[in-house]
Amino acid sequence: MFHCLQSAARAEKRATPAKGLTGPGYDGHTFWDTDTFVLPVLTYTAPNAVRDALAWRHSILDLARARAKELGLRGATLPWRTIAGQECSAYWPAGTAAFHINADVADAVARYQDAVDDPHFERSCGVELLVETARLWRSLGHHDKNGNFRIDGVTGPDEYTAVADNNVYTNLMAQRNLREAADAVVAHPDVAAKLGADVEEAASWRDAADDMVAPYDSDLGVHCQSEGFTRHERWDFEHTPPESYPLLLHYPYFDLYRKQVVKQADLVQAMHLRGDAFTDDEKLRNFDYYEQITVRDSSLSACTQAVMAAEVGHMELAFEYFGEAALIDIDDLQHNTRDGLHIASLAGSWIAAVNGFGGMRDHDGHLSFTPRLPAQLTRLSFGLSFQGRCLRVEVTPRHASYSLTRGDPLEITHYGARLTVSGDKPARKSIPRLPARDAPMQPPGCEPRRPKLPTTEK
Repeated sequence: MFHCLQSAARAEKRATPAKGLTGPGYDGHTFWDTDTFVLPVLTYTAPNAVRDALAWRHSILDLARARAKELGLRGATLPWRTIAGQECSAYWPAGTAAFHINADVADAVARYQDAVDDPHFERSCGVELLVETARLWRSLGHHDKNGNFRIDGVTGPDEYTAVADNNVYTNLMAQRNLREAADAVVAHPDVAAKLGADVEEAASWRDAADDMVAPYDSDLGVHCQSEGFTRHERWDFEHTPPESYPLLLHYPYFDLYRKQVVKQADLVQAMHLRGDAFTDDEKLRNFDYYEQITVRDSSLSACTQAVMAAEVGHMELAFEYFGEAALIDIDDLQHNTRDGLHIASLAGSWIAAVNGFGGMRDHDGHLSFTPRLPAQLTRLSFGLSFQGRCLRVEVTPRHASYSLTRGDPLEITHYGARLTVSGDKPARKSIPRLPARDAPMQPPGCEPRRPKLPTTEK
């Protein structure tokens, strides 16, 4: 938390680099890490920092509009890698094609506006960011002969699968982007009018969102990370020696692109951020399938796998991924801490604890919780800033307690049951028993690094 705050709390409308202020790694560039990992943490703990970070995104919109025009697209194409607003990635399959950055920024905008009453930001920055990012999706995608809205030839979070059709993460995040932008046009017609947006354009965004493609393999009973992905040949994990990881340093990208091997959580990331688009059974089957082919050659993966492992009931595995995210620099797990700290992974340790073990989700401005602790933990306590309130959550193996330390009563959901929390008395609820199930295996040599717990001598 210290490093997340140090890198962003006084950024004052400047970019937050992937290494924060801690080292020269990535040459000071900013990626989607900030919007998808750091800003969600700060939204519920230090929202003023989020407003400034998003104001910086707004300040580079003219450059993003120029980039979209250069690519023959409408709206704005936000840079995947940048310092001052220009696209700085020299490798287009991972840079230009990673259009999901637009939806990542829009997601951060929508989350901030749901969590914080800030009408000035909404009218001065939020509406324009949502409108211009939505325009990108409407021009990048198209309705096919069956009426389905497709977004072809893009790269999702998994950089081992590039320039693919209908990446589920990209499509579902774009779907939310389109709907949020349409809502913004209706809520602020005067601001939208200055941008040339009207209800007719908003209706076209809703149509695209409603018809969005999310590829599904009915034979395997899982979603495809991207269209046709589950038909690809599986990577030969059995004959990949431990010293050949990370794969990108030892194998050509061409070979990685045409195999079932995942660098970092992608479909699993979609289930975390767009969990409202999946059933519980789909989450379980998807998690188990992708766990077996994810090698975590990226520091962005462990925290997301921790969250979804906890949600589907693999608590031991969730704890191990939690430890990996938190200790990545203390134990120098990727042998590159000398280049600076992994700020997104440090933020990810909060995400693993709060979204994973605390089971916190925020869909459409409503907080829900499905808390559950692994055997190694006896208590989890955290505070959230939300809609002018300060909510305190405490979790033990059998119960969860919700209380307000500031603000008016707040309605939340605990395991699907709605309850109102006030400052009068904590709301104490039981935690359902967890059904027993075996955790999936990882590729050989890619098991999570188990955290070393302190021992007490007898």
